[in-house]
Amino acid sequence: MGSQVAVITGGAQGIGRQTAHVLDELGWSLVLLDLQAVDVSIYKDALTLVGDITSEVFVQSAVDETMKRFGRVDALVNNAGISCISAALDTPADLYRKVIDVNLVAPFLLAKAFGKVMVNAGSGAVVNVASVAGMQGVADRSAYNASKHGLIGLTRTLAVEWGAKGVRVNAVCPGWVKTEMDHKDQAGGSYSDQDITDHVPMGRFARPDDIAQAIAWLCDASKSGFVNGISLPVDGGWTADGSWQSLRLRHRDA
Repeated sequence: MGSQVAVITGGAQGIGRQTAHVLDELGWSLVLLDLQAVDVSIYKDALTLVGDITSEVFVQSAVDETMKRFGRVDALVNNAGISCISAALDTPADLYRKVIDVNLVAPFLLAKAFGKVMVNAGSGAVVNVASVAGMQGVADRSAYNASKHGLIGLTRTLAVEWGAKGVRVNAVCPGWVKTEMDHKDQAGGSYSDQDITDHVPMGRFARPDDIAQAIAWLCDASKSGFVNGISLPVDGGWTADGSWQSLRLRHRDA
């Protein structure tokens, strides 16, 4: 029997790229989906597929190419996503729809297509990369927050539908991570590093590897085989902290 196969969206950069590295080191074969080609020469056994994950035609072609190359799918990591920093009153409907399409509709299409393969095989894992913004409200992010709240709801629903069929569905909810997306968002001047680190009890941004390790754990049935339907914050304590700022920082400096 060949190695386990993981499909990762947004595999060209950030969390997706680091997840690919972690799973590669663990012996997984990889299918990396992105709008740009991924250099697969750095991995032991990987396939890159370029296309738009909001397209049902592309998603089905990705399933066909994966099965042609590997003959199996053991995990789907729905990582690809886009941000949108815009006050609700200033957010046009077409932009709102675009964020929902990429962050919520595409994961549904991918889960439906690759999940069918895993359900038929009687085993597998789906890991959706949501966000702490899917667990709390964050101002000026109505489209992004709605998409990530929806992704958590999708996670729970698929976990209920597929759990008895051997397919586990979970989400990770990163806090702020130092990736290309963060650099782009900060360039707009909407927040600073200190805005984030002052709120996080651990006093730093997440690293892509912090998130990738959690994803890899959820993919591995030997380690998380009875974990199904959870939304796991990987946020340094962001969602746990209800302190006001002076109290928060007083304990940081004590």
